[in-house]
Amino acid sequence: MILYPAIDLKDGQAVRLLRGEMDQATVFNDDPADQAAKFEAMGFEWLHLVDLNGAFAGKPVNAAAVEAIRARVTLPMQLGGGIRDRATIERWLEAGITRVILGTIAVRDPALVIEACKAHPGAVVVGIDARAGRVAVEGWAEASSLQADELARRFEDVGVAAIVYTDIDRDGALQGINLEATEALAKAVSIPVIASGGLASIEDIRALKAREESGIAGAICGRALYDGRLDPAAALALARKAA
Repeated sequence: MILYPAIDLKDGQAVRLLRGEMDQATVFNDDPADQAAKFEAMGFEWLHLVDLNGAFAGKPVNAAAVEAIRARVTLPMQLGGGIRDRATIERWLEAGITRVILGTIAVRDPALVIEACKAHPGAVVVGIDARAGRVAVEGWAEASSLQADELARRFEDVGVAAIVYTDIDRDGALQGINLEATEALAKAVSIPVIASGGLASIEDIRALKAREESGIAGAICGRALYDGRLDPAAALALARKAA
């Protein structure tokens, strides 16, 4: 199982939000590239980046910070937030981003996701952000009528590399991963699922590992990693342990 340390970008800084609220941001590092280097030194094998401003604006806003991170570290990285058209997808992949995360556009224009998967095998991740089981879009500001598993099934067998499933009500709240919903989604599709939202301790990683066979392939670590609740070395050792 892969652990993805999160660098959420707001106004050029590395922050964490509480339940997706932009006015509930805690700044953890005003130099995101420095934060990326720290995560690389800790032994992480991937980075998870989110352009929070971009998610609301519908276009990249923190491009300079993303490019600085890309220039600073050698880790593969996945990026979401404000990626709503083919040109932006192409731009980020050409800039060295390993995988783009498509969220709002997966709801609004699923054909674009399928097209991108065909053009860039293994480079497209679908972000499914849910509140009470229903998919939210536009930086989590709007709720759709779609259920999370319903959206996921639309992308079965089209080449999606992974699904990042976020429980918005738990994100940044340190209440623990929503194991039941994450496992249910992983069982509903053959696409690997990355758990996100609420990871609070190594016990969450242990619980996810126990459900690894259901299709849970990774977890995103945010606030618990920043505030010291999660020991990186212990977490990585557990995640890499053979089943």
